[in-house]
Amino acid sequence: MDASIDAITNNIQLALAPVFLLTAVATLINAISGRLARSVDRMRSIRTAIEDGLVKDPVRLDHMNKEAEEAKVRGRLCTAAIFFDVLSGVFISLTVLELFFFQAGAIRSLQTTYVIWTFVLGLLFFMTSLSIVLAEVVYAYRSAGWNAPH
Repeated sequence: MDASIDAITNNIQLALAPVFLLTAVATLINAISGRLARSVDRMRSIRTAIEDGLVKDPVRLDHMNKEAEEAKVRGRLCTAAIFFDVLSGVFISLTVLELFFFQAGAIRSLQTTYVIWTFVLGLLFFMTSLSIVLAEVVYAYRSAGWNAPH
């Protein structure tokens, strides 16, 4: 009985190793969601100011319209990053399930192929999400209102 408990413990340890990557995925989703919320809030406040007629200066109005469009682009980038991050989480979760079932002996065919592909796809989607987040951060910095008319 001890051998089977040791085997089960070992199987669980092997299957849960990629779960640490899921923590990174969840943390990134949280960070991106915060950036998305700020971008959406900024776009709404700009649109509200424009629609309420609070901005009379045409130069300032043009700048605010441009800033609202930039906030929309940032929102799209954040949404794409979240999409790829969620895909990453799905594939890494599949890897965890596969490792558990393969180690438990429930499924034996194509063991290596499934685990490798789901893990690699999970990492590729995670890297894609990170790349999009980097692009959004650079875009946010470049589109900041440093030269806003006063």
